[in-house]
Amino acid sequence: MRTRLGRQTVALERPSVILSRAAIGGRQEGEGPLASYFDHLSEDSFFGEKTWEKGESAMQKLALSKALEKGSLTPEDLDYILAGDLLNQCIGTSFGLRDFHIPFYGLYGACSTMGESMALGSLLIAGGFARRVGAMTSSHFCTAERQYRMPVPYGSQRTPTAQWTATASGCVVLGAEGQGPRITAVTCGKIVDKGVTDANNMGAAMAPAAYDTLSAHFAATGTGPKDYDLVITGDLGVLGHQIVGDLFAQDGVDMSANYQDCGMLLYDIQKQDMHAGASGCGCSASVLCGYLLGQMEEGHLKRILFAPTGALLSPTSSFQGESIPAICHALTIEK
Repeated sequence: MRTRLGRQTVALERPSVILSRAAIGGRQEGEGPLASYFDHLSEDSFFGEKTWEKGESAMQKLALSKALEKGSLTPEDLDYILAGDLLNQCIGTSFGLRDFHIPFYGLYGACSTMGESMALGSLLIAGGFARRVGAMTSSHFCTAERQYRMPVPYGSQRTPTAQWTATASGCVVLGAEGQGPRITAVTCGKIVDKGVTDANNMGAAMAPAAYDTLSAHFAATGTGPKDYDLVITGDLGVLGHQIVGDLFAQDGVDMSANYQDCGMLLYDIQKQDMHAGASGCGCSASVLCGYLLGQMEEGHLKRILFAPTGALLSPTSSFQGESIPAICHALTIEK
């Protein structure tokens, strides 16, 4: 029940339905403009645990539990759960979900993981291989800083292009039938690497991947920016958002009317001193599962193009002087 549109895009004749959703956040998210759209906000960065990594796992537990509760579902109602995070071996996910006993596919798409998990879940449902699928991810400022940059107590100075990794998790439950926004098309991104090596400038590294995937999606579906109420990328932040707009402008495509980025929405960038904005798997996941789907349910948005982005680097690759490959996956979500 799907139609291939070119090499990267699939139109779903049997759209998957977003049956329920949950967004979990931390203290900074609670001080931002989207605070009211979260299901739970914690002042404790440890989420009651002894380490930040265990705290990130606790976020995922809570996100899945909330999504199931809101959908009047149990873990046994899910055929699969697709999830991942930024930590080595995705330990935030594997330790967080080990007690649910749900058939599990672990994913790593960096900050594009929410798009990857939802796209693959939709394809499983469209192919008749599943009735209900959970899709989720998370990130945590302190765990990401410890792994990718410097431990938080070190107090290293952040560059103007740096972004703040969201302490957040988002989860959706997709179904073959039911009420809710529908995923009607998915575009799988390609790895794009333009040679950026600065790990403190993720927006510049990921923007070309967003441009590549959005261009492929528009071409395959015969649509353009004006055919959506909102085109929204993942966590490019202020600089990456500008680069995507500039790249499309070179093609004669005006993105200014309805193009936004989750990394620019999650925080009050100036008041909260977030430099170039937000980043992390939990950024786009929580903005989608809280604000964006909330806006769709309230009738303010009817059709959006959700395109989270990810930087496919590791500390080892950065230490070895490698450039930063990037990826972007796009989904059409309609009410």
